[in-house]
Amino acid sequence: MQRQKKTMEELDRVSGAEYKKLKKKPLLVVLDNVRSAHNVGSVFRTCDAFLIEKIYLCGITPVPPNPEIHKTALGATESVEWEYAENADLLIQDLKASGHLMYSVEQTHKSIPLSETPVFKTNKCVLVFGHEVYGVSQSIVNQSDICIEIPQSGTKHSLNISVCAGIVLYHFFSEYSV
Repeated sequence: MQRQKKTMEELDRVSGAEYKKLKKKPLLVVLDNVRSAHNVGSVFRTCDAFLIEKIYLCGITPVPPNPEIHKTALGATESVEWEYAENADLLIQDLKASGHLMYSVEQTHKSIPLSETPVFKTNKCVLVFGHEVYGVSQSIVNQSDICIEIPQSGTKHSLNISVCAGIVLYHFFSEYSV
């Protein structure tokens, strides 16, 4: 059996204008001091793929326009709504005050494996991803309703933030698509 790749036309992707009109998943992403523009671009592209409502770029996280973000985002900075917030702690306080449920993706003593993570569809959910070395800041972990962990068995104790975001966002996207 021959498996032929689909052409760009067969993929039937929506235009940027059509994308803006699509109903988004009630998910917000917060990047807490993510230092790599390549990781930021990858998260933009993943958020586009999974119809994420908005990305907040906080602290030292690079913002568009940026050639390194552009290189990996492939235009997703134009389709996905985003905002810069200098202080992630204040942003999280504001989002929680407006009824958002806060999930930090971080290894803690009480983190829940991703496969067991409850997705509460009655609330808007915020997924916080942290710095490549230091993770989500402790002050944000302290404000979190739930901490999520992706179980791993190898010698490394963490995944690249863009890989981690892809796994977690797909999990939430799948839950909202049911």
